[in-house]
Amino acid sequence: MINQFEVIETQQMISEENLDVRTITLGISLLDCMDTDLEKLNEKVYNKITRLAENLVETGEKIELEFGIPIVNKRISITPVSMIGGAACTCSEDYVTIAKTLDRAAKKVGVNFIGGYSALVSKAMTKSDELLIRSIPKALASTERVCSSVNVGSTRTGINMDAVRLCGEIVKQTAEETKDSDSIGCAKLVVFCNAPDDNPFMAGAFLGVTEGDAVINVGVSGPGVVKHALEQVRGQGFEKLCETIKKTAFKVTRVGQLVAGEASKRMKIPFGIVDLSLAPTPAVGDSVAEILEEIGLERVGAPGTTAALAMLNDQVKKGGVMASSYVGGLSGAFIPVSEDQGMIDAVNAGSLTLEKLEAMTCVCSVGLDMIAIPGKTKASTISGIIADEMAIGMVNQKTTAVRLIPVIGKDVGDTAEFGGLLGYAPIMPVNEFGCSKFIERKGRIPAPIHSFKN
Repeated sequence: MINQFEVIETQQMISEENLDVRTITLGISLLDCMDTDLEKLNEKVYNKITRLAENLVETGEKIELEFGIPIVNKRISITPVSMIGGAACTCSEDYVTIAKTLDRAAKKVGVNFIGGYSALVSKAMTKSDELLIRSIPKALASTERVCSSVNVGSTRTGINMDAVRLCGEIVKQTAEETKDSDSIGCAKLVVFCNAPDDNPFMAGAFLGVTEGDAVINVGVSGPGVVKHALEQVRGQGFEKLCETIKKTAFKVTRVGQLVAGEASKRMKIPFGIVDLSLAPTPAVGDSVAEILEEIGLERVGAPGTTAALAMLNDQVKKGGVMASSYVGGLSGAFIPVSEDQGMIDAVNAGSLTLEKLEAMTCVCSVGLDMIAIPGKTKASTISGIIADEMAIGMVNQKTTAVRLIPVIGKDVGDTAEFGGLLGYAPIMPVNEFGCSKFIERKGRIPAPIHSFKN
């Protein structure tokens, strides 16, 4: 039974502590849209998306009004495009036409982003996969709302180093294609290891092949709520600290469960999962970095940062998993630099480096996220950073990802402006020693020994 105190407490979280539902993401299977005729394929894709997502934005807005819960984004995820385009696409330009169709459909239904311009190549690449990956720079430069991802590794299969090498080149090309807007195309491209099938967060969202025809997934947020709760137990022991995080994560996730259930019922589409990640924004007071500093760090990046983040991530999962029928996606704490004012401040203060961020990714939800680097950075260096992050995910049996933005024409000391939820980022220095001979080796890094579980 919900009592008056809980209603007032939730209202305070929303009005004063930046609690929101970050996204309702409608997953749509496009497997039945496959066709050998490219024009017919595009027509089927457009028609299915606009039919199933016709009321998505309106439904989200009505739930916002009725429950007083802000829903920041309404999004769509689709079947990885490399899977549906193989029979019709004979060149990269053919895939770009699909990207434009997706963008047109997203604009028609009014969603913020559509994810799934993707390829899953953790073991090897088909010709279709390679054509899609090579089309990414043009696709992201010629669309506004399309997001792209490539899964290049997994604990079960190892790391496809041919795909890693190619992705480093693609990141650079995407940066060049969108250099007039601080290489923002790269902000819509993420490279994964162990990518989840049900992730509602962009840029890595796509609908897995094990999903049904359509599904509603919800991603919650709430760093400001957690920080406010921790302020009340300042100076107390770890047991009290952990209990406070768990209880707060439970309350935040219950809000997501409520919204997911309502959206599912109203749209007559099955509910999938709640992703209980702490997703920051550039707004003051909505920062994962500030939570870590409230725990006791002078600045994020100081000694103790990785331990504090590990504890936060674990307690968020423990508290949130009890609050929803189905928890999935990424679920934990995000550490995107450009989207978190506390992270930006730590970079500017010199306490947070790329190497420290990499260490932190061993225990957080995703990986090296929304990090602006010098535009002169070599493609092989970008591939090396991707390989390092994929290795962390592969060996630790967790999802890791890389979203690097080599900002063409800018260097360390400059700032890249992305706007909106993507925020802004100081250009971070990158180790300038080369790794090209390593990246040029062909083939696959084998899966670790503990992958053999049957």
